[in-house]
Amino acid sequence: MAELLSIRSSIDNIDATLVFLLAERFKATQKVGFLKAAHRLPAGDPGRETAQIARLRRLAEEAHLDPAFAEKFLNFIIGEVIRHHEAIAEDHQAAENNGPGANKPLLSSPAPSTAVDA
Repeated sequence: MAELLSIRSSIDNIDATLVFLLAERFKATQKVGFLKAAHRLPAGDPGRETAQIARLRRLAEEAHLDPAFAEKFLNFIIGEVIRHHEAIAEDHQAAENNGPGANKPLLSSPAPSTAVDA
């Protein structure tokens, strides 16, 4: 029973490490998302994604991990990254559209004052 608890403790530590590694990865991909939005690049990059999947499959084979599992895992991460990049691009576009002077008439009169404003 002690061995089981020890192995489970190791698994818990590995899971915690995975969470922190994923957090670091998403911090980096968020920076990429901001750069893509600023340069109006698409959220996805199919060429890079294909290369990354092939690379991860090779690494999985070297590590004696099922390459199909590694590919599914990376595809899930890529999907989340693209979703985040799309949201960043939308926010960036909205900020550009709503910047100083955006959506304001060239000649405007002050809005009438109401009791609620006072």
